[in-house]
Amino acid sequence: MVIPRGGPAQVAAALQAAGVIERPGAFRAAALLTWAAGPLHAAELAFPAHASLRTVLAVLRQGRPVRHFLTIPEGLTAAQIARLLDTAPALTGETPVPPEGGVLPQTYEYDYGTTRVAVLGRAEAAMRAALLRAWDGRDPDLPLDGPEQLLTLASLVERETARPEERAHIAGVFINRLRRGMRLQSDPTVAYAATGGELTSGRGLTRDDLAVANPYNTYRVAGLPPGPIDSPGLDALTAAAHPAPGDDLYFVADGSGGHAFARTLEEHQRNVARWRATQAASRAIEQ
Repeated sequence: MVIPRGGPAQVAAALQAAGVIERPGAFRAAALLTWAAGPLHAAELAFPAHASLRTVLAVLRQGRPVRHFLTIPEGLTAAQIARLLDTAPALTGETPVPPEGGVLPQTYEYDYGTTRVAVLGRAEAAMRAALLRAWDGRDPDLPLDGPEQLLTLASLVERETARPEERAHIAGVFINRLRRGMRLQSDPTVAYAATGGELTSGRGLTRDDLAVANPYNTYRVAGLPPGPIDSPGLDALTAAAHPAPGDDLYFVADGSGGHAFARTLEEHQRNVARWRATQAASRAIEQ
């Protein structure tokens, strides 16, 4: 329960209303008789069932506030992170929408009454520190102009695969394409453009989506998009900073949750044909 600010009388009334104590008068007397043990703290505290007055007073004076936890998963957009903060319990205040890619996905601990602005500030500071470490420790000669481009590349890697062992390989494909001046042709960037930065629409991409003139549509625009499309996690940042070596230029889903990689367009087209055959077989089984 949340203990209000005030003297023993106000605290006693709140404890009685919550069912922690039965006799406010006895509580007030015990609090005054033991005043030298310390003040009663105003905080969100947890009390054992059927606690004695001695235990209740010990919790009020020495107990740690209840800890709350907010987990921000990898790959969420700024708008999705803002909605997550909006619904987090025990936080207060308005939620500003963070900059895209500006929040480090991880679990944040906070007390009752902490502002959403404060939690968001910690998450943004964590991303700035993680990005700086990744940029400072990056492989030499990457075709990236600065930390922001590393963050953008990591955001694509985060959305392209859920398999940890593939992240560096996919980053390597994108780096190879950047070095050759090829368009990245990353579907998540098209989805980002088509959904206004939401990345979720409940439908697949269409030919019209691929043709939309948008700076985030990497089927139309060469190089990286102008900014990140989500908040990548530490593993995606590491993959972008240390892409796997190799000559692969293409990848496509393999129907099992992973991807098939290829060095040549001809090999890639065979992989695409296999994926389409797998999809057609799956639809036939469902029907």
